[in-house]
Amino acid sequence: MKILGLIGGTGPESTIDYYRLLTAQFRERADGASPHVIINSINLKQMIEWMSGGELDKVADALVAEFERLEKAGADFAALTANTPHIVFDELRQRVALPLISIVEATCERAQSLGLKTVGLFGTRYTMQAPFYPSVFSQTDVKLVMPNEAEQTYIHEKYFGELLKDKFLPETRAKFLEIADTMQARDGIEALILGGTEIPLLLRAEEHNGIHFLDTTRIHVDRLVEEMLK
Repeated sequence: MKILGLIGGTGPESTIDYYRLLTAQFRERADGASPHVIINSINLKQMIEWMSGGELDKVADALVAEFERLEKAGADFAALTANTPHIVFDELRQRVALPLISIVEATCERAQSLGLKTVGLFGTRYTMQAPFYPSVFSQTDVKLVMPNEAEQTYIHEKYFGELLKDKFLPETRAKFLEIADTMQARDGIEALILGGTEIPLLLRAEEHNGIHFLDTTRIHVDRLVEEMLK
């Protein structure tokens, strides 16, 4: 059994969800055995400050150091338990000795396997505006669509003002779904990437009005369990 190392704490609620899902799925596929997982929970506040200030070099340096901790602890491969830190994923993959499993690549592979042609993306402003999702999807036939500027602002503010503080309000859920409906009518999306690992905790559904939700947490966990069982 391979040992999985996770960078967690970004945010804490989704890290808990990762562990819960990993354990349940691994037990189901490994005849009741439990997975060997090492979680390195880091300081989200510091990461947000660096990203807000455009100091991505500090984000990358810090994450490299945290992955090195996981390597020293005995991990065989590793992953980030959030979408936003993938803003420096290409650099991390070059600098970290451990094999890294990307949430973006896993999500893109799932979209392709489902035969989707047009998908939307919800996430933090960093996730929606940075090139790391478009660069992966541009290598496929799947069209990636972003919310407009006002929609992005609302999603980002609610993400940091509520979701990362463990607040999941019905009025916020309703507005997120309204934006999804608008993107379906305006952009023709068939599915919506829940590109923030707290968003599934808000929406708590697999689809809405024919829009399939691509839960990046569950998709990533599927890929991680596959790797652990190799």
